[in-house]
This record gives sequence, structure tokens and C-alpha cells, in this order.
Amino acid sequence: MLKRSLAITALLVSALALRAAAVAVEGFTLIKSLGGIDEYRLDANGLSVLLLSDRTAPVATFMVTYRVGSRNEVTGTTGATHLLEHLMFKGSPNFNRAKGNSIDQFLESVGAQYNATTYLDRTNYYAQVGSEHLEGYMAIESDRLRNLWLHEDDRRPEMTVVRNEFEIGENDPTQALDKEIFAAAFQAHPYHHSTIGWRSDIEKVSIEKLREFYDTFYWPDNATATIIGDFDPAAALALVKKYYGAYPKAPKPIPQVYTEEPEQTGPRRVMVQRAGELGTVGVSWKSPAGSHPDYPALQVLGMIMGSGKTSRFYRALTDKNLTTSVSSEPGFFHDPSLFQVYANLAPNATHEAVEKIILDEVTKVKTDGVTDAEVATALGKIRASTAYGRDGSFAIASGINEDIATGDWTLFITLDVALAKVTATDVKRVANLYLDHNKSTTGWFVPIVAPAAPAAAK
Repeated sequence: MLKRSLAITALLVSALALRAAAVAVEGFTLIKSLGGIDEYRLDANGLSVLLLSDRTAPVATFMVTYRVGSRNEVTGTTGATHLLEHLMFKGSPNFNRAKGNSIDQFLESVGAQYNATTYLDRTNYYAQVGSEHLEGYMAIESDRLRNLWLHEDDRRPEMTVVRNEFEIGENDPTQALDKEIFAAAFQAHPYHHSTIGWRSDIEKVSIEKLREFYDTFYWPDNATATIIGDFDPAAALALVKKYYGAYPKAPKPIPQVYTEEPEQTGPRRVMVQRAGELGTVGVSWKSPAGSHPDYPALQVLGMIMGSGKTSRFYRALTDKNLTTSVSSEPGFFHDPSLFQVYANLAPNATHEAVEKIILDEVTKVKTDGVTDAEVATALGKIRASTAYGRDGSFAIASGINEDIATGDWTLFITLDVALAKVTATDVKRVANLYLDHNKSTTGWFVPIVAPAAPAAAK
């Protein structure tokens, strides 16, 4: 999950100190500049491009974020975004393993760090390469935007890989419980289903459905290319134009999610009973989108309640040997999601007792508020966490990726400014506004301990 700070990290500071003014390149429109980051639009097809140049180390990160995630799926195609992400590495007529120039062959030959990820609101593909290899990677990455092979012979074995990931999640108590809580909390909105999808959809989705999904969402005007690190801005834009400029805009408008979750009018509960050793209690409340003005205060609230030994849940639960750990934070997503608390029970602790203490601590904050000292401590933790989380070009690109997914890349800068203004009064206000019992979903993971094997007869 994201942690934010009140300050720009060292790389951003150096970029601000060294960067020149935004460049003018034919075929691009400068949209805006903020915090050392310049946003351009490729006029030919609407591709968004973000540039942050820093010449202090000879590496660059190139990341493409597609504004499609599991929120764009429906029954029958859940998990399709993630399975398609796997298939994006299977090659194209121009770049493939038989030719010896597939994306993994190229990137591994130049010592790059690369991968791709899928989440609720986005899918991203990235590599951190030596600056001299930026063009080589861009050539392959741009090619699979529209020229991807999608073969049934690739889908079948890759499906088993994804199904294995699904099963790993099913065997993790917190992940299994989280899936049930989201499914209960969201009845209409597609946050109802997890990014990995339901097993039957993973196993049965056809290659034709995946092709349809690809042809619907993988277009330049549904993507943002982010370049951070050692490059010349004008030269980088020229490469983007060279490799992406030939692709047209989507032939049809990109489908937008318009489903809104109905108002929740009463508390909901779920229980997961599976093999395990220790229990978990999860309590979640409806919370606003990551771009909402109340998000910074909710982030501070989450830190005060659940981060480290100074947090309220640690003192009330972990310090009393009732839990092994407790986390607390709001979801940072495009649409309204959940403010979540997860408590992993210690041996001999009961679900009833831990849940009661969680709710009692929430009530104390709603009634008495928090102190200025607690706010200052929380902000210090966020500041430190973000500084570490922005160490290097890839780390910065990864953070910007989540802001793009939330709907506004400038949150990478403006959230820091907003956090600096959060007060104890703000924290109490958002606790009362959002931690509403009638908008809560509570879940228990109850372990089923296998019976001991019978003793051998003497």
C-alpha cells in the first residue's frame, strides 16, 4: 500500500535543481508541469507521456500504465486483465523467442530489471535499463501495444500459472479473508471481485474473450508512458514518436465504469473457516477515492491507529499479547473503496475480544479525537516511508503509476502538500464521517486445526 510524505525525495530534488525548462517537440502538446515532471500528449493518438529527467546515474525507467484493471471486468471475465498481462510476454511476429529477440531475452541480455503488475484500476509494464538500452526496450514495449500474439497454446499453460497464484492466495488467511470482505462490502461495483479473479473464470475464459479485452483497452489513448532517469527529454520524446506515433487512437470510445455502489444501510459480516493455525479479524468501512480531499486525513488516521509501537492498536492489542500484528489504512483507488483494519490473533486470543477492542479504540477516536503529537508522529512516519519508497527511478515510476491509476498523476506531488495541512481536528472529523458502523463489513478468519493423528498401537 502507498505511504506518502510531506517532502520530495532526493531524486526529485536533484531533478528540480538540474532540469531545464520543458521542451517543445513537434507532434507533442505540453499539458502541464509540476514538481519537475512534464506531461505531454502525443497528438497523433492521445498517448500521455510523463518525463522526469535526472542525469546523475546512467539508468532510466520506462513504464507504460494502461488504465484498465479488474474494475473493468464482468462476470465471466474476472481475472482476464491479469491473465492477459501474463500473455503479453508471449511475443509478437516482430519480437519473439524463435527470433532470439523476445522481450525477456532482450532485457535479460542487458541486465534490466523488468516485470508487469495488474491491480484494481490499472495494468503496468516496466523495465529499468542502462540509458543506452532505452530505445531497444521501447521498440519491443511499443510493439506489443497492438501486435501481440494471442494463441490458445499459450493460454492453456499460462492459465495453470495464474491458477497456482490463485491457490497461493486462497491459502493465505488475510488474502482469503480480504477477498470475502470486498465481495460482501461491494455488491454492485466491480471492486466486488479480486484482481486474480474467480477460479472458474481463470480456467474457462476463452482466447477470443482475451483478444476482445485486448482490442478494447490496449490503445495509446488509454495509456501513459512514464520515463524517469538519465535521458535527454527531446530525444526521449522523439523515440516515443518513432515507436508509438504510428498507432491510431482506439477505434471506439474506451468503455468507462459507471456503476456506483449503492448506499450501505447496515453492517455486514463474513466468516472464512479453513485449515490454519491462528485467526484474523478484519473490520472495513466505506471510504472515499484516493483523489478525494479527505484521503490525506484518513491516511494519517490509519497511521495513528495501526503503524508501529506508538499506534493505538499496538498498545491496546499487540502489547497485551492479543495480536501478533495489526494494520490500518485507507485504500488508494480510483473509486470509493475501504478503510481497513486487520488484526492477526495471538495464540489463545479470541475473535470476540479482539474485535471489541478494535471497535472500542475507534469509538475513542470518534469521541475524544487524537492529539497534535500523534498527528506529528504519523506525518513523520509517512515522510520517512515515502522517502525510502522513492529511492531511484523505478521507485518513483512505481509511485506515479498508482497515482495515474487513481486518476491524476499530480497526486504524486499534491498529496504531500495536502498532508502538511492535516490537523487533529481533521482526523477526528473523518473518523466520525467514514467509520460508520452501518457502513462496515467485518470478517473473521477462523482456523480449522486438523485433528492429531491417532497414536500407533503398541
